[in-house]
Amino acid sequence: MERLPKIGIPIIIVAIILIIVLAKSAVTIGSGQAGVLYKTFDNGVVTNQPPLGEGFHVIAPWNKVFIYEVRQQELFEKMKVLSSNGLEIQIDGSAWYQPVYNDLGKLHQNLGQNYLQRVIQPAIRSAARSVVGRYTPEQLYSSKRDAIQDEIFIETKKILEKQYVQLNEFLVRDVTLPNTIKDAIERKLRQEQESLEYEFRLVTAAKEAEKVIIEAQGKAESNRILSASLTDKILQDKGIDATMKLAESPNSKVIVIGSGDSGLPIILGNQ
Repeated sequence: MERLPKIGIPIIIVAIILIIVLAKSAVTIGSGQAGVLYKTFDNGVVTNQPPLGEGFHVIAPWNKVFIYEVRQQELFEKMKVLSSNGLEIQIDGSAWYQPVYNDLGKLHQNLGQNYLQRVIQPAIRSAARSVVGRYTPEQLYSSKRDAIQDEIFIETKKILEKQYVQLNEFLVRDVTLPNTIKDAIERKLRQEQESLEYEFRLVTAAKEAEKVIIEAQGKAESNRILSASLTDKILQDKGIDATMKLAESPNSKVIVIGSGDSGLPIILGNQ
């Protein structure tokens, strides 16, 4: 009975040591994360195997696991860049990115966990300077926002393709110009709009005038053709036809044959 306490103390010590070892060996990787295994006595970072996935893992206590977020993440950037004529423009952009899952080991080995500051931000800023430098402030303010958004995305994506990071989207949220430039552009746009409205009114008036002229010419031509076709003989025949119809009418009247111009009848009635 006296030996039991002496035996129990080593067991307790061993149990404590095992608990400490297991605590250091156990790794839990959360949702949307992955782990890069670092083998202290075997060439360091493991790059020839997929990263450790979500869940519970047991590793050798002398090894390490570096955990990365592998879900899509968002980066907000405010960048001051120069336009084609040297004016300073502020671009507010948003980038959606994530590490390439199967290259997570290479990403850790070459760039480390601060890869956002090392490659993504410099790549976006470089692409923004290059793209915005092709356009004037007026183009950036009015018609080219979608174009610069697409071009920044394409150029940034090319840079990041070899950096084990993928860029999913780049959005231009706002383009801020100096107030003096912005006011001048807005005045110019208003003047252009007014000019377009004035030209539209002129074109409309010209078309209306052309329509009136065409209608007048048509009437004149019709009258000319009609006048050319109405000979004395035709008028006499028409007059005779009219006389016959009037003679058959029950209304009281007096018809004087051959008393009008060109021998046409004169109709006298009590109406």
